[in-house]
Parts: sequence; structure tokens; C-alpha cells
Amino acid sequence: MRALDRKLLRDLWRIRAQALAIALVLACGVAVLVLGTGTQSTLTETRDAWYERNRFADVFARATRAPRALLDAIAEIDGVAQVEARIARLVVLDMPALAEPAMGWVISVPDAGDPVLNQPLVRRGTLPDPHRDDAVAVSEPFAEAHGLRPGDGFDAVLNGTLRRLTVSGTVLSPEFIYTMGPGTMIPDDLRFGVLWMGQAALAAAFDMDGAFDDVALRLTPGAREAAVIAALDHLLAPYGGQGAHGRDRQLSHGFLDSELQQLGAIALILPPVFFVVTAFLVNMVLGRLIALERLQIGLLKAVGYSTGAVAAHYLKLALAIGGCGVAIGWLAGAWLAAGMAGLYADFFRFPYLVYRPEPVAFAVSGGLALATVVAGALRAVWRTVRLAPAVAMSPPAPPRYARGLADRVAAVVRLRQTSMMILRSVTRYPGRAAVTVFGVMAATAIMVASLFTFDAMDAMMEDFFYTANRAQVTLMLSEARGDGVLLEAARLPGVLRAEGHASVPIRLRHGPHDRTLRLEAQAADATLIRVLDRDGRVVPVPPRGIALPATLAQAWDIAPGDLVAVEFLVPPRETHLLPVTALTRQSMGQDAHMDADALSVLLRQAPQVNRIDLLIDTEALGDLHAAVKATPAVAGVMLWDDTRARFRSEIQANLWTMVAIYATLGTLVTVGVVYNAARIQLSERAHELASLRVLGFSRADVAWVLMGEVLLLTLLALPLGWVAGYGFAAATAAGLSTEFVSIPLVVTRATYGAATVVVGVAAVASVVLVRRQLDRVDMVSALKARE
Repeated sequence: MRALDRKLLRDLWRIRAQALAIALVLACGVAVLVLGTGTQSTLTETRDAWYERNRFADVFARATRAPRALLDAIAEIDGVAQVEARIARLVVLDMPALAEPAMGWVISVPDAGDPVLNQPLVRRGTLPDPHRDDAVAVSEPFAEAHGLRPGDGFDAVLNGTLRRLTVSGTVLSPEFIYTMGPGTMIPDDLRFGVLWMGQAALAAAFDMDGAFDDVALRLTPGAREAAVIAALDHLLAPYGGQGAHGRDRQLSHGFLDSELQQLGAIALILPPVFFVVTAFLVNMVLGRLIALERLQIGLLKAVGYSTGAVAAHYLKLALAIGGCGVAIGWLAGAWLAAGMAGLYADFFRFPYLVYRPEPVAFAVSGGLALATVVAGALRAVWRTVRLAPAVAMSPPAPPRYARGLADRVAAVVRLRQTSMMILRSVTRYPGRAAVTVFGVMAATAIMVASLFTFDAMDAMMEDFFYTANRAQVTLMLSEARGDGVLLEAARLPGVLRAEGHASVPIRLRHGPHDRTLRLEAQAADATLIRVLDRDGRVVPVPPRGIALPATLAQAWDIAPGDLVAVEFLVPPRETHLLPVTALTRQSMGQDAHMDADALSVLLRQAPQVNRIDLLIDTEALGDLHAAVKATPAVAGVMLWDDTRARFRSEIQANLWTMVAIYATLGTLVTVGVVYNAARIQLSERAHELASLRVLGFSRADVAWVLMGEVLLLTLLALPLGWVAGYGFAAATAAGLSTEFVSIPLVVTRATYGAATVVVGVAAVASVVLVRRQLDRVDMVSALKARE
């Protein structure tokens, strides 16, 4: 081993604690990058394999009642490879384990052979026997939630008739990876399930012999999806077509795709913070080490080592620290990615997991990490090694001291000598102080950006469940009815108020943009379901025009007053140019809003409702449940109290896991920065601190000189961290927001307080560790140390 290599190992051992702190900060950035991209690639591979093996469709459409003879024309559309026509209806389920009614989405399967598209994967039992009109296969999550096995039975209301159904098997489907009931925000396997029933049995139950109301298409490679959708809409229009759409608007795929986008955003936003902090730390530690070895550098160059060899020696030291960080980051990232992918696979109920670590992520993260430590080391290395041997072997010129502003301020406020020493050190070495401030600021920003997710979720819940939606129960009707049905709903047990709501499909066009979405219409005096403006204030439904989500308006460059083309996908299927009269804030989905009377005028029909929102007396809830189960017109029920409780428990459990990870990352950054700053202070000022002890200063006074500067810089960094954290939270909210979920930017005082406590405790703990080393400093050796 060459002499410089032996020196390298000795140097690493001597600064092992500082090197490990830097390596851990670097490892955090590497691990997050590997975690985000690794989990994303694993889930993408698994999803694509699941879709391909079970023939997940490319285009989906709903209609009121279309004849099966139309399927030949649909199959002839250019670009269509396969067609699957089905019957799909929302039904009320009476489950033994629930007092309240549950909901089910029942889908037909061919009586002969397996489905062509969206093939269910049988996990237990079989698909329903076509010769039995009571056999159903149920989704595995719903079966597990209710303990259902093949042969078990439960009751369902099919088209107003109570039927006893028998479970033939449990299945998983690529169409329902993310299984959400109508109007809900998260899956609820206890209260919503998917059922598969034989084609003939379901057609007889809903009077759909020779007809279908749901169709799925698979396209040929290279087919133009937009052209296929337009042709399919044209064919289905006479039969109540509600607007075809691609996978991007399919609910399950859309939410899964949103999760994948969020993982990509995390991998893009977080790692740069850790890399920048690492670069500063490397520069700070290596700069101090080189300054201490100035004489050795001069001797090495005097005996024949070239400038390049000496520079390479210190760069190799930085690379060794970086390599340690990369190794730790790769191992931690791969382990976390495998665990995270497994959690996602369980949550989305993938039948298998295709775990393929992304080699590019390892290569990119390792390359960026090593480039980071080299960039951090270059300035410190080049500044010293380029000196001539005679200059390097000479002691550096002593710093010039002069009374500056800090001294005059200290004299006015009469600071103690030890406090004046702290203030002078900060003002005379601003670069070193800035590094510490930046590192603590970054750690605080990470904590603020992680904890803000609690604030965002609370704001979403407040908007969705309390401010915008004050209903306790929502009844979904099997078909649109006149508003006289509200009088019948008001007579149900325990109902205190009933309000109608109409939801119709529309196709919205503006410039080059085109999208199918739902138009929600309600009475101007509605109090249970309300509209919020962009600031979260309750506003009345505009008496004219249309209200659009602010996120959609921003994406399409729409401002209030602009005209948009609205094609109503219900009779009489006309297109109207309507002014945008308001922009709304929505946490989930993107729905347009309109006054119910204005909608009736446009559709030239009497007011109709297909949803009823109820305010109820909770004492009569049991009687209401029984009445709803016996009401043929009701196709589904939403119990908002249960939905709120489940959403809160699910979200908070996931958030606590995420916050624990971010708190660990923020703590590691704080410890890495503060510990290194304090260690450098101790090594630089050992002679000075020992002199203070000889002059009679107590251990506490000497410790204050060491600890006070770092703690002062920490206090200065915290407000800057709050500001940076708010910006970081804004970037996180923008990165995590998707078409289906809009993350509000809300940061409360409690979040700033919690971030301050975590960073403050980590900083104090780091300083205390170095303070213990101060007590072990030998004063005689320190006094003999070279100035």
C-alpha cells in the first residue's frame, strides 16, 4: 500500500464520526431516490403485467340501453381489436355483519366462456354457474372483510327485488385495483364490493335481454384513441351513451397512476436537498482537515509529490466518504423499496409482485452522490494544494482583528466576554456560519414539508366532509326521477331534511382541450351540499353559467367570463356555449357545478334528481336502514359518518409512517450539520478554550463558547427554515396533486412548532455529544498546539 493510501485510511479513522455523519446525510438522498424510482418501477411493471395477462381494456363507455346488435358496428371501428359488452348496475346489499346497507357494483360475465376483456382472476371457487340465477363471484377484499367463502350467502336488492345470492368464488380484477364506491375518497371493503353474475341471470333481473349498458374495448397497436372514442360516442349516442373515455379517466387506473406520479415527484423533490447539504458538509470538514495538514502538504510537495497527486489524495478521501454513503443509501433504498412495493401491492390487491429494482436509479443516484462529494471537496482541495512547498510549510498569516460593528453592539449591550467571543466568531467567519445555517434550515424545511401533509389532509377533510358536504346519508337512485321523490324521502324514518341533486355526464370543450366529466346541479337554497370558492369559502351556486374547478381552469387557461362548450350527454344531447361564472375548490375529482333550475331550462325538462342528501335523527338510524333496504328506487347508500371515520384512520396511519421517515431524515441532516460544525469548532479553538480554563473560566463558561455559537446559528436558521419549508411544502403539494386529488397548501403554526422542536432537540443532542468530548480535552496538549 502506498504511503498516501495509508495516510488516507488514518485520516478516515481520525474523522470517522464526522465522515459517518456526512455519509448518512448523503445516504438519505440516495435512499430516497432509489426508494421512489424503485417502488415506482416495481409497481409499473406489476401493473403492466397484470393488465396484459388479464386483458385490461383501453376504452370504456356507459349507455342507458344499447342493443347487442350494435356490437358488430363497434367491432368494425378502425383500431378496435376486441369488444366486451356487459350489464353493470349499482345495487344495495344486505350483509349479515352490517346493520346499515352496503353497496355493490354487479357486472355480467358471459354464460359461455370467460370474459374477453377485464378478465377476473379466480382466487377461490369458480366464476358463477350460468345455469344458476343466484350465483355470484365477489371481489376478494369484500369477501375477506365479511368472511365470505364459496357457498355462503347474502341478500341483495336487484331492480327493486330482494334476492338471496350465493357466493361461487372470490376474484381479483385488473379493472378494480383501487375499488372505490360512488362518492367516496378511499376504498371501503366492508361497505362496497364488486360482484360478477351470469349474463342471462343479470339481464333477467334488470330487463336487459338482448341489450347492454356497459362496453369495453381493446385497441390495436398504434390505434388513435381519440378517433375510436369519437366513433364509439357516435354509435352509442342514440342509446343514452354517457361519453366514452380512455384508461386515464377510468377510476381505478387513474388513482393508481396518481400514486405512481406522486412517487416520481418524491424522487424528484427530496434528493437534491440532501445532496446540496452533503456538498456543504464535505467542503466544511475537508477544508478544516486540509488547513490542519497544511504543513504535511508542504512536506509532501517538497519530497516530490506532485500537486495532482496531493489533490487526488484528498479527493479520494471525499470519494471514500461518498462511497460509504452510496453503499448505505443503496442498501437502505433497495430494502425500503421492496417493503414499500409490498405495502402498495397489498393495498392495491395485486395478485403478484414483479419486483425489478431499477438499475438506472442505482447508477444515477450513485453518480450524483459521488459528483456531490467531489464538488464539495474541489474548492477546499484546490485552495491549499496549489500553494508552493515553502508557502505551505509556513504558518498561515494570522487573521487581522479589528473592532467591527459586532464589537460595538456587544459593548453597548454589555455582553459577557464569552458571549462576545461567540459573536466575533460568527461575524469573522461568515462562510462557515452560513454552511451551518443552511444545513439547519434544510433540515427544518424537510420537517415542515413532511408535517404539512397532516394540515393538508385536515383541510381536505374539512372541505370535503364538513364545509362542502354536511349530509349524513346520501341515497343514490337507480334512475333519475322528478323532484317529487324528495317528499317520499322526507317521509323515511328519522329524516329531518332532504335535498335533491342531479348529476349528469357532459363533455367540456375549450380551445384544444376536451374532457368528459360530471355536472352537479343543485337548488340555490341547498344547505347540505355546498360549493366552495378558491379560498374555501361557501358560495351560492351561480344562477347562470357554469362553475368549474380552479385546477381545471388553470390547466386550460380559463378565466371567469370565458365561454366553454358544454355537450350534454343526456337527452336531448345538445351543445351549449356557457359562460364560466365561478371557479371552485375541490379536493377530490373535478366536477362542474350548475344551478338546478338553469339545468332544467337547458335540458327542456322538469327538474329531476338522481341523488338525495339527507339530514337525519341518528336515534332513528336503524329504522332508516331497514326502510332503505326495502325501497326499490334506491340503488346505493352512502353513510358519511362512517366514511369520515374510515378516511381519517386510513390517512393518519399512512401519514404517521411517512412522517416518521421524514423525521428521521430531518434529524440525520440536523445531526450531520450541527455535529460537524461543533467538532470543527472544537478542533479549531482547542487552544483558545484551554486558555480560558487556565485563566479561571469554569467548564460551563468554556462549554458555552463552544455550544453557544452553534445554538445561535441554529436559532438564526429556524425562521429561514420555516420560509424554505413553506416553499418546499408548496412544491410538494404541486408535485403530489393530480387530476383526481388536489393537495391544498396549508401549513399551521403547530407544524412550524413541531418542526422546530424536532430540529432543536437534534441540534442540542449533537452539541451535547461534542461538549462531552470537550471535557476530555487535555489542556496541556491543547496549550502546546500550534496556533
